[in-house]
Amino acid sequence: MSRMINGVDRDALQATVAAVQDDQTLAAFEFRLANRWIDGGLNRSTVGAFHGTNMEHHRAQPFELVNDEPPVLLGADRGPNPVEHVLHALAGCLTTSLVYHAAARGVRIEAVRTRFVGDLDLRGFLGLDPSVRNGYREIRVAFEIDGDLTAAQKVELVRLAKARSPVFDIVRHGVPVACALAG
Repeated sequence: MSRMINGVDRDALQATVAAVQDDQTLAAFEFRLANRWIDGGLNRSTVGAFHGTNMEHHRAQPFELVNDEPPVLLGADRGPNPVEHVLHALAGCLTTSLVYHAAARGVRIEAVRTRFVGDLDLRGFLGLDPSVRNGYREIRVAFEIDGDLTAAQKVELVRLAKARSPVFDIVRHGVPVACALAG
């Protein structure tokens, strides 16, 4: 019988870790997304198949994500804007990393709540000041963790989330992005 902690099957988690330790090729994943511009600030991304564990995986139904801008940024507010999606991705990844690592250690969590604030100066995006960064200058995250844990355990879980979150790593350290015309 599996040991579920925080909604995570610890036996399956341990089996996954063991399988990757035995065959490191299982660790290589390729995630993909296709995007299509619709109008103004509105564009739609579709997330479907991905490659991992040496095979192609197909979702039962592709996911659609919408990007738009609020009216103050000349959009029609039909969805979060791209920099808000970055905060959402960071939130999801930090939370998942925290919960999975807690489960791996047998630590039960009742709730995790986070607040994200990103500071962005439009002068960079608008090309008005080359010394101003185009993206976020800073992102601040506040965690609230409920459960029968000490303050030290909560601090350790936040440390583990930061240390192991792929999206935190991408945001914190950047990643090379190659842009080219198709064809």
